[in-house]
Amino acid sequence: MGMSTNTRIGIYPGTFDPITKGHLHIIKRASKLVDRLIVGVAENARKDPRFDHAQRLELVRTDIANLHDKQCEVVVQSVDTLLVHFAQDVGASCIFRGLRAVSDFDYEFQMTGMNARIAPDIETVFLMAADKWQFVSASFVKEIHALGGDVSEFVTPSVLQALNETMAR
Repeated sequence: MGMSTNTRIGIYPGTFDPITKGHLHIIKRASKLVDRLIVGVAENARKDPRFDHAQRLELVRTDIANLHDKQCEVVVQSVDTLLVHFAQDVGASCIFRGLRAVSDFDYEFQMTGMNARIAPDIETVFLMAADKWQFVSASFVKEIHALGGDVSEFVTPSVLQALNETMAR
């Protein structure tokens, strides 16, 4: 892979159904903290996804290709195993998670505790969502869009187009 042993690799995992500007803001910030950032797109979405796995990967890849102020190499990979096992496989030392509100905290706190038990050498790093993106979630974006609301402020043009295409079907 050409990576030296002291290369810091981080993972930012998610369902990204779809990727939002809030996700992109976290990716930008996480890219300042590692030498290589892997955006891990979960294959088995717990939630009933609007977009299938291939579509979600493509949307994330497109948005990241258009993200101009990333500070390190950012790659997109599919995740179909336990997150900490994926992290160990790719040599990651940290997992980034975005926190929006107190409601996110309880779930994230439990998950971090479990991950620390399974892989104590992998740190979980929480990045607080910026004020502007505090309330933006992929679920809200899908719900507002499905009811005919304007979500162009929260997603990129390519994601908006994909959302419009799912409605047309």
